[in-house]
Amino acid sequence: MSSPSTASLLRSMPVWPLLATLAVQTLATMALYSLPTVAPEIAKDLHVPGTLIGSLVATAYGVGILSALVSPGVVRKYGGVRTTQAVLLAAAGMLLLAALGSGVTGLALSVIALGIGYGAAAPASTHLLVPQTPQPVFNLVMSFRQIGVPFGGVMAALILPPLVLAIGWRGSLLTELVPVVLLMLLMEIPRKRWDSDRDPTRRVFGRTLWQPFALLREPRFRRLSVAAFVYAGLSLCLIAFMTVQLTTIVHLDLIEAGQVLAAYQIAGSISRPIWGWVADRLLTPAQTLAIHGVGMAICSVLTGLYGPGWPLWAIMANALLAGCTAGGYTGVGYAEYATLGGTRRTEATGLGTAIFFAGGMAVPPIFGASIASFGGYQGSYAIAAICALASAALLAWPTRTRPNG
Repeated sequence: MSSPSTASLLRSMPVWPLLATLAVQTLATMALYSLPTVAPEIAKDLHVPGTLIGSLVATAYGVGILSALVSPGVVRKYGGVRTTQAVLLAAAGMLLLAALGSGVTGLALSVIALGIGYGAAAPASTHLLVPQTPQPVFNLVMSFRQIGVPFGGVMAALILPPLVLAIGWRGSLLTELVPVVLLMLLMEIPRKRWDSDRDPTRRVFGRTLWQPFALLREPRFRRLSVAAFVYAGLSLCLIAFMTVQLTTIVHLDLIEAGQVLAAYQIAGSISRPIWGWVADRLLTPAQTLAIHGVGMAICSVLTGLYGPGWPLWAIMANALLAGCTAGGYTGVGYAEYATLGGTRRTEATGLGTAIFFAGGMAVPPIFGASIASFGGYQGSYAIAAICALASAALLAWPTRTRPNG
């Protein structure tokens, strides 16, 4: 029997659940990136340093780790749709508290509110998509959903600055409430049908909170989690330090550095579904993620070598490689967590989200301290490359262990 054609597989994709979960991820991420986007105006209005916003975003990810671990019980008890509505409610709460709150206290409460829901976005989306997605396009579907992360950042960068000039930073945040609340209401339409598998007797807290960590007894989960931690940390390092390095070491102007960062983000967005297709049709997900690690190692070494003589085209080419690898792995990563989890896919995705967030929180500060210790970027990026290669080797290492469930 011949295998299904690519066209027939694409027609079998769960279009409406995919669009719904993509929209939730986009708006939630846009809310998260709103504060960094309007940071200069916040700093001017509240008389606080603009760097404070970085700490606030890290706080959102920290709280998101906890919500990611709690989310499997919430999803099982209340359903995936109801949980995505809670994510949107958390985003709305963040926007309200930031816009109407008092000073730094209001900003701190706003990111805590967002973090309470943000970590549940991926587990809830996975729970909704898996039953409705044919296995031959599973990685592709999950990668399409993950486009919502860079897309949310791009929307914040394009939409908010003009709004800030017209109605101020508080007004621009309140304007974001309109699509968030509208989507939250629209998600009520398919809720009964899509949440038909919910279990009202399920406990949310107690021992269920630690169930995601039980998955780490399986070697493939441990290997995947080590790689996920390293990949997430390295991708955040590239974003966090790119503009500073390009302006102070390479001596590009701010516009050119911004163009390089934009190329990285665009490459990450475009490459995600392509990597999903590769993981579905050409390689295994683990092999695909291992290629990402090799690519990250190469672009890390090259990034560490940047100097005043580097031409812009070479830096742009390396940014595209970094975007396709360090910026393009998450869709396949989440799909692999869900696949290895089997019937415990929601718990597995909660674990994956917690690992991704933990890497993004822990690695950049360590990387920054190492730059100060080495007196430059080359040694730090060399270590990052070694970690990426080691992670790739872990993923490529053969195992006979079968997925759970």
